[in-house]
Amino acid sequence: MSAESPAADYAGAEKQRLSETRSIDYIPPSERHGHPFSQFTLWFGGNLQITAIVTGALAVVLGGDVVWSIIGLLVGQVVGAAIMSLHAIQGPRLGLPQMITSRMQFGVYGAVIPLVLVCIMYVGFSASGTVLAGQALAKLINTSNASGMILFSAIIVVIAVLGYRVIHKLGKVASVIGVLAFVYLFITLLSTHDLSAVWQNQHFTVANFLLAVSLSSSWQIAFCPYVSDYSRYLPANVSAKKLFSCVFFGTVLGTQASMTLGVIVAAIAGKAFSGNEVGYIVSLGSSATMAMVIYFAICFGKITFTTLNAYGSFMSLTTIVSGFRQKTALSRGGRILFVVLMVTISCVIALISEPAFLKSFTHFLLFLLAFFVPWSAISLTDFYLITKGKVDVPALSQPNGRYGRWNWAGIIVYFCGVLVQLPFIDNPLHHGSLTWIFAGNDVSWIIGWIVTALLWLAARKVDRRGTLSHSVYPNQ
Repeated sequence: MSAESPAADYAGAEKQRLSETRSIDYIPPSERHGHPFSQFTLWFGGNLQITAIVTGALAVVLGGDVVWSIIGLLVGQVVGAAIMSLHAIQGPRLGLPQMITSRMQFGVYGAVIPLVLVCIMYVGFSASGTVLAGQALAKLINTSNASGMILFSAIIVVIAVLGYRVIHKLGKVASVIGVLAFVYLFITLLSTHDLSAVWQNQHFTVANFLLAVSLSSSWQIAFCPYVSDYSRYLPANVSAKKLFSCVFFGTVLGTQASMTLGVIVAAIAGKAFSGNEVGYIVSLGSSATMAMVIYFAICFGKITFTTLNAYGSFMSLTTIVSGFRQKTALSRGGRILFVVLMVTISCVIALISEPAFLKSFTHFLLFLLAFFVPWSAISLTDFYLITKGKVDVPALSQPNGRYGRWNWAGIIVYFCGVLVQLPFIDNPLHHGSLTWIFAGNDVSWIIGWIVTALLWLAARKVDRRGTLSHSVYPNQ
């Protein structure tokens, strides 16, 4: 028997295990497996779902036309997905979840700052998914919307506790179900409605075009804090080009298909769409049987997407707690407790906010950009231009180690990145004083990303404590 057999046998057993045993700890080479195409099915299937449809519809609901809304959404997809896909490459290269690597730039304790904001994001997205999936599930099993949301949340808890492998398997099934459902809906639209008037109604405005770009780019950038959580089990030497392509095209094609459908449906429905998003889409079914099939497709699609958020919230909360406890392992009971806690909070918010969902979600989605763009700029600039992917893994759990408790350079640059955006934000939650320079159009996220990246490059020329000649791994 070769010396490598025990490791190979362990790796094989891990691949077959349904429930994930790791949490935020480093994934050793013996447990790495998979192919980049698994990322395509995950992000393609995960984005063929109702919340993406509603987000695309917002471009029309808020004043845009069909043609320029679709073009603007596509532009935003490409920009946001490119940033997201660059983050995906960090997974196999570092073998770590996305947010624990923020300790390299913020310090072991300082990383809590972006982590808390990430948790808020997860809760918000999970709540929005619970609203729409709960409505669909309620119709499917003939119960109240509240009961549908609670039952849906219980399903999410089970899947999120099982973890990484089950989520990837769901992504593959969701891809098939999603494609079939969307093909049916598009065919139904084309065969039962005269879309000529919709296509001819073109009224380009810079404001509406940039709104569409911001909607889709913020959708993609919101994935950045957890995209590498789902690529970290891939072999460390996996092709960066293949991985980038699989994530990029999976998320762009899936999201653009959903948002395009939302644009067309909203244009046809007019005022009948807002407040009855699920019901109107299901009404496209030509029979009661097909309506039930569409309800099922909506529920299944939301299971995948909401599980991503529940799993991400569990990973982020674990990272917060572990930073102060100086541990990376989490017990089975702790895993269940964290997942239940985050999903319960999301469910409560969904139950409270259901009537005002569309309006609240719009404001929430766009305002998120101000807080995640600076984090993304710091993370990517550090990984690709400064550390070149080299990390001291044990030091990520050592407050007195290489990365320290608080990296004030990273924290200050981060808040500067947030603050520089505030004058240029045009959102019901915040109206910037300098938006008039761009005719009232919100370009804050572009300014924030560029300024933060430049500031971080300058800061790291002064403080290079985290720069290594080679990576350091546990037990090395």
